[in-house]
Amino acid sequence: MHTDRKALWAVRQSALPTIVRPCPDCYSTRHRPSGKIRVNANGKLLDVWLLLSCAGCDRTSKVPVHERVHVSSLEPARRVAYETNDPAVVRELTISAALAAKTGYRLDWTGTWGLETRTPLYALDDPTPLRVLVTFELPAPVRVERLLALGLGLSRARIRRMLGDGRIHLPPALGAKAHRDFELTIQRPGSVDVAKPATLLGTAAPTGARTAPHPLGSLDTARQLSPSAGA
Repeated sequence: MHTDRKALWAVRQSALPTIVRPCPDCYSTRHRPSGKIRVNANGKLLDVWLLLSCAGCDRTSKVPVHERVHVSSLEPARRVAYETNDPAVVRELTISAALAAKTGYRLDWTGTWGLETRTPLYALDDPTPLRVLVTFELPAPVRVERLLALGLGLSRARIRRMLGDGRIHLPPALGAKAHRDFELTIQRPGSVDVAKPATLLGTAAPTGARTAPHPLGSLDTARQLSPSAGA
């Protein structure tokens, strides 16, 4: 008999967010990271910019990361990462909500994530509560209700009924958008109404893949679920 039932869900990155701000050369407001960082030195002072490419006309624009900072204020490894266009640092700057707020643009997280679930095979009538840890590989704001619908393979209406019946215990509100790790508890899985399953990250499921919906914890292999156009 299980005494501690646990499952792990992970919000995995499938793409970087789009940077939304006007382009001075065309009508597009969509920009993507070019993969490059520019560093200019004026004596002991440095300027650092993240370079963007307009999705409409390919115009290169700059996002100020550091302006007129003394070279000694940057760690040597950080400075080298800027100078060598380190992909990890490009990613870090691109997904930074703080940098977006500082420089006045918006991040569009549409199509940037997929949910991977790892749920061991449990008896559906097991009364032991199921604890689910939800982790985030990137800080995409995802509505909690959507995460539960994807992770459990249930309709949103069914999720709301279960929450109302006290079978789901959540720290964040169901309508809130989460972007940090949290844990939820599901009481007495049992048989439930199952919604149509999602496909693999927006693509057709590979031949032989298990795509059948699982009623609250019956899938014993990892599966990835596609996000919708909106989080």
